[in-house]
Amino acid sequence: MKKQFVGYLAACTLLLAAGFSQSAQAADAPSAKADAVAVTAASAGSALAVAPVAAAAPAVTAAAPVAAPALTPNKGDTAWMMVATALVILMTIPGLALFYGGLVRSKNMLSILMQVFMIFATIIVLWCIYGYSLAFTEGNAFIGSFSRLFLNGIWDPASATFATAATFTKGVVIPEFVYVVFQATFAAITCGLIIGAFAERAKFSAVLLFVVLWFTFSYLPIAHMVWFWPGPEGIKDAASLASETAKGGWLWQKGALDFAGGTVVHINAAVAGLVGAYVIGKRIGYGKESMAPHSLTMTMIGASLLWVGWFGFNAGSALEAGDVAALAFLNTLLATAAATLSWVFGEWMAKGKPSMLGGASGAVAGLVAITPACGFVGPMGALAIGLLAGIVCLWGVNGLKRLLGADDSLDVFGVHGVGGVLGALLTGVFASPALGGQGIFDYVTNKMSADPYSITGQVWIQLQGVLTTIVWSAVVSLIAYKLVDLLIGMRVPEEEEREGLDISSHGETAYHT
Repeated sequence: MKKQFVGYLAACTLLLAAGFSQSAQAADAPSAKADAVAVTAASAGSALAVAPVAAAAPAVTAAAPVAAPALTPNKGDTAWMMVATALVILMTIPGLALFYGGLVRSKNMLSILMQVFMIFATIIVLWCIYGYSLAFTEGNAFIGSFSRLFLNGIWDPASATFATAATFTKGVVIPEFVYVVFQATFAAITCGLIIGAFAERAKFSAVLLFVVLWFTFSYLPIAHMVWFWPGPEGIKDAASLASETAKGGWLWQKGALDFAGGTVVHINAAVAGLVGAYVIGKRIGYGKESMAPHSLTMTMIGASLLWVGWFGFNAGSALEAGDVAALAFLNTLLATAAATLSWVFGEWMAKGKPSMLGGASGAVAGLVAITPACGFVGPMGALAIGLLAGIVCLWGVNGLKRLLGADDSLDVFGVHGVGGVLGALLTGVFASPALGGQGIFDYVTNKMSADPYSITGQVWIQLQGVLTTIVWSAVVSLIAYKLVDLLIGMRVPEEEEREGLDISSHGETAYHT
């Protein structure tokens, strides 16, 4: 373990040295040869494309075309995006940590808090080193490039300017650094979601190593495939629309709709969690001993923080403080409330009593299902999605869970997987203008498309996105689990599991009697 750690430090040192060397060479280059950087981005998760702009030419007597003035971020949009980013951080720490922590037994409370906390910190660092660059720069249809390695190029010391990222609207931009941190929080919470599926039995070191591998080879490619495109600024006519779209991610080119992460976040993480539950195996005593949540109070607090933070997650994905953000905000509120009601009343009818666990779970199910749809559907579409999500996910954590036979400790697949699939498919239905949805925006005419909206055609595209995410995440996850298990082992010894991970892995306890 010591040798592995030393090797890891050595690798990091070499990577840092290479990055700083690249930055130094760029800084030492003659200013006359330096290229300015034009950056455009698209939405919700959309992508950033980085393209060089011709260097300034020497003065000549002939008249030269007047360059378009640089776009300046609106301070209101920038402030909203910073608030939205802070809200997504709130979702993870402490929201997700408390939600998961309350669901495990008291002897494992701190282990869950520690895993979520450390995963968040790890992914933020990796995102700024290479994750952002691979997800949101132009490369190919499946992965980006290293043009933003170490966030290089966002600040131009020669001109003392910061790069900007485009939004859904032509001519509207936000600071690229704001876009970087906003998307960083998405990556961090996605990786944190996975651990709920194999809670109470995994090694802390194995969890961290797996997350690094999965983030690199599953999250980044899926984010690029679904969200990357060069932005709307280069679209002037049908020809430029085709050429700009061809630069986008594979699923973006197909026209998959995912406003804030139904595929990239929820299905991606849920599949990884389910594979982990199978590979690691069931908890000792599962099905024989009581494994009831130790603190539904903590779970309720966590669910409430998730609900509040999710407004930053969904409404922030509009990348502007405008009409679409307001629509996403309303849809998030309405769908979540509807799912809470349908889950609780469904449970009440099936089991005879409504539960706090059911209320919290229903809220999360609604949040998950509306995520891909929140900026595309109308309020009544959101209401329908929420009502369906509560009932379908209630089945997911009961009937489907028994069919799968896995010990998905905190029902990650039953809520995030089932809810994510449902929401992604229903986005294709309720985005139809005939059902109050937004339809498809035409950036050539800069208004809603006049072409008829095909629900069947869009649902088929959505299904392709769902299946691609499931297969990609499952394959990467299986390889990553097996590799980590081979290197250091995925599971703690039986005696440590029985004692509880708080003491055996961290040497401390959450509660003192």
